[in-house]
Amino acid sequence: MNDSPQPKPNRGLGRKIIISVITILVLLLVLTGILGYRYFQNALKPLDPHNKNVKQVHIPLGASNKQIGSILQNKKIVTSGMVFDYYVKSNNLSNFRAGYYQLKPSMSLKQIAKNLQKGGSDEPIQSAKGKVLVAEGANVQQIGQRIAMTTDFSQADFIKLMKNDRFANQLAKKYPQLLTSAVKSKGTRYPLEGYLFPATYEVKKNMSLQQLVDQMVAKTNQVMTPYYSQIKKKKMTVQHFMTLASLVEKEGSKQADRRKMAGVFLNRIAINMPLQSDISVLYAINKESKTLTNKDLKVNSPYNLYKNTGYGPGPFANPSLSSIKAVLNPAQRSKKYLYFVADTKSGKIYYSRTYVEHQQKTAKYMQ
Repeated sequence: MNDSPQPKPNRGLGRKIIISVITILVLLLVLTGILGYRYFQNALKPLDPHNKNVKQVHIPLGASNKQIGSILQNKKIVTSGMVFDYYVKSNNLSNFRAGYYQLKPSMSLKQIAKNLQKGGSDEPIQSAKGKVLVAEGANVQQIGQRIAMTTDFSQADFIKLMKNDRFANQLAKKYPQLLTSAVKSKGTRYPLEGYLFPATYEVKKNMSLQQLVDQMVAKTNQVMTPYYSQIKKKKMTVQHFMTLASLVEKEGSKQADRRKMAGVFLNRIAINMPLQSDISVLYAINKESKTLTNKDLKVNSPYNLYKNTGYGPGPFANPSLSSIKAVLNPAQRSKKYLYFVADTKSGKIYYSRTYVEHQQKTAKYMQ
């Protein structure tokens, strides 16, 4: 039996460790508080006092102060949505109204709050003069991207307007010869696809997005007015005509080839043969370019003109005047061409009457 005394625990060392941990925690809390206070104070100031660029902000109906703060933060108008929410509550600010606002990162929270109390516009508006280029062969999605790059309007607002049947019907009443068949067509993704004429448009200060689109449709109507009687004589609707013109636009680049391609498409329509254009499938699967697979060619969409005969619901893009004239005056229809293929090296287009002949040319020129 060992009667030697046991060592006493070093209570002094344990106490020192506890004090050190508490001290570190206190220091961290103090540091966090200082940094938080500084962040809070900075968040009360304009996000960027030197940034005078106007940004269009949409506040939806019924949005809470917290939701508004989050929107402003995401749009990079304020530093912190949470601080904005605290600011308006602590200052008893309320009655913020829905609408579209023209706000700047250089604005103070007080200025922003005052603007929100005054109310915004019912629809998107432009803050300063600008220009929008609608390229030949561009579709609604691409035009929306361009608009978002060069104006205050967002692509999302533009797409929303393009899906607005009420707006399309209003334009159809204004331009009946142009749009009556378009708004009557079933299954269209965008009723105005193909009717936003390729050109450069001036975007004036305080112009609405609807007014900008009206400009584009008005230009299309101006260009098409001399041809309505010819289209009628061909026993085609304007919607069918513009659909073919949009395919010709995307398939060919030279006017001579566009006229021959138009002849091929019209020959197929005459015998109820599917148009079988890759452009239609790319549009159906929402791709601008892709090597199509057999699965793609079978996609269940009214726009898939491999699977469906006829013209489909409507245009796939905005045709140029060149493509419009090509469909009005197709070439070599009497030769009864039903196929065409492009030489991948030279770009030259070769035409065929039979599928066997087409396969031979495809094997030869698509390498």
